[in-house]
Amino acid sequence: MKILAFDTTGETGSVALVEDDRVIEEVVLTSTDGFAHILFGEIEALLARHDVAIHQIDLFAAASGPGSFTGVRVGLAAAKGLAEATGRKVLAVSNLQALAWFGSRPLRATVIDAHRGEVYGAVYDSRLETVSNEGVMKLEEWLAGLPTGDLEFITSGFPLDVREPVIEAPRALAGAIGRIAAGRIHLAKDPAAIDANYLRRSDAELMWKE
Repeated sequence: MKILAFDTTGETGSVALVEDDRVIEEVVLTSTDGFAHILFGEIEALLARHDVAIHQIDLFAAASGPGSFTGVRVGLAAAKGLAEATGRKVLAVSNLQALAWFGSRPLRATVIDAHRGEVYGAVYDSRLETVSNEGVMKLEEWLAGLPTGDLEFITSGFPLDVREPVIEAPRALAGAIGRIAAGRIHLAKDPAAIDANYLRRSDAELMWKE
């Protein structure tokens, strides 16, 4: 099974070609003005390097957030568009769950900077099943509500001052997203049924409400 996975939700993006549970290649994307104008070119180049046609992709997987609102929309729109064009399905994977892929302990607390003095956080087990639901709140509040046990923190560039081990995950998440999708293809949906995982309203909406 061939999976094309991508993440455009943060300052660093990535695209990966995954076959079964193996990452064939993962490409880091960098752009100062978003990924919409470079994503399809990078996808085309990646597939060409491995002599894979787009219709040979069995499943499209994309980061669903939380993250940049524009970035989330770019990645999901690309996955849905390609799936629609090829008659395939899509699996949306939370960035917080993708971070948990890099852990090794029974309890994996993943955290992303949500700005505005808050964090996106969740806790997963070793099967990447949810232990504590994803949410957005102040760091101190999130830390206070964590379960007890053999726990580690996993983040990507967010500083944490805690007693438990802190794993620094790579900025490129597309490979992890693809490998998670490989084991959860039964959860894939038709493109129209895929939703973003914003967790919080956009800054523009918050400012308008204020």
